[in-house]
Amino acid sequence: MASRSIGYWVASAAVLAAGLGFAGLNAFGPSEPAAIERAPAGEAPHVEQPSIRFGVAEAPPKPAGAIRLTTLNLQNLYRDAPGETPDPERKPAKPEAQLKAAGDLLRKLDADVLALQEVESEAVLTWFRDTYLGGLGYDHVASVDAGDDRGIEQSVLSRFPIEGVRNWPGLVLEGKHPLTSRDPEARPGEEIRFRRSPLRAQVVVPAERAGGSPYRLTLFVVHHKSGRDAGYWREAEGKATARLAKEELAGDPDGKVVILGDFNATMVDMSFRAYLDAGFADAQADRAVGNPAWATHESGRTIDYVLVSPGLRAGLVGSGFVLGAPARPAGVDWRTYPAPAGYVSDHYAVAIDLVPKP
Repeated sequence: MASRSIGYWVASAAVLAAGLGFAGLNAFGPSEPAAIERAPAGEAPHVEQPSIRFGVAEAPPKPAGAIRLTTLNLQNLYRDAPGETPDPERKPAKPEAQLKAAGDLLRKLDADVLALQEVESEAVLTWFRDTYLGGLGYDHVASVDAGDDRGIEQSVLSRFPIEGVRNWPGLVLEGKHPLTSRDPEARPGEEIRFRRSPLRAQVVVPAERAGGSPYRLTLFVVHHKSGRDAGYWREAEGKATARLAKEELAGDPDGKVVILGDFNATMVDMSFRAYLDAGFADAQADRAVGNPAWATHESGRTIDYVLVSPGLRAGLVGSGFVLGAPARPAGVDWRTYPAPAGYVSDHYAVAIDLVPKP
C-alpha cells in the first residue's frame, strides 16, 4: 500500500500540474454537467438545472455482512428553536428543502454509522434525526462542542452503541502562527490550536453484525481548518490528530480505527500526508484521479476522506463510493447563484463498506 500511495501522490500532482481538473466520464456512468446556453447580446444566459455532476447518482447495494461507514459535511445544520430569536453570530437556519433533501440522501445510503460535520448541537442533530431519518435505527448519538466560534461541531449517528466520546477543544498543537500568516483567523506569533477539535467516538459493533465476536470501532471525526492560507494550520491539526489516533493503537496494533470527515485538503497537501506517514491508509487510494465520480466538493475537488488503520485494511470491500447530489452549474458564483432543487450541501457523502476480521 505504501508504494502505491506514493505513486498515487505523484499521479495526483501530475494531474493538478497539467490542469486537467475533474473532466471525463463518471466510472459509474456518464457525468452530466449543466449546460449554459449562449444568449443573444444583452440577455442573460439560460442555465439548465444541473443533474448529478459529481459522485454517483445511486448508492450501490450494501454487501452482505458489511458495515457501511459514511462521512458528510451537512453545511450549516442550524435550526431556530420555536419562539427563539435567531443568533446573529451564526449562519441562518438550514432551509427546509435542503433538510428534506439531506434526509432523502441519507436514506439512500443506508449507512450503519454516519460521521457528520457542521452540526449546531446534539439537540439539533436529534431533532433532524427524528424529523427526517425516522425508522432508520439511528438510536445512538454523539455530538460535542468542538470549540468553534461558529457553533459547529462534529457528530456521529449510529445503529450501534457509542462509548468513549471525547474531544480536545483548545489543545495546543505543534508550532506557532507565522508572523506572515494571511489567514483572517490566525493570531500571528501565538500558539496553534485546533480550530475545531476532532471528535472521538467508539462504536460497539454487536456480535450478530461482527461474525460472532463484538468489537469496538474507534472513529476520529475531523473538520480541519478551512482557507487557502491555512495549510500550515491544517498540517498541525493533521499531525496532532494522527498522534491521538495512534495512541488508540498503542496497546493493540491490530485495533480498528477510522479517521474520517472534511479534511479541507487535497491528496497532495501535507496535512493529508501526515496521516499516511502515521500509517493510516486512504480507503479509496485507487480512485481515478480527475474522475468526477470521486469529487467530494461542489468545487470539483476531493477533500473528504475515510482513512483506516492497518487492522481494518483487510476488511475493506472495494473502494466504496461518493454519493452525489444536485450542484450549481459549473462557472457560476456559488455565493450569489441559488442552490438547485435537491441541493443537500456543498459536500458529498463518502462511504466505505467494511467486513472487519475478528
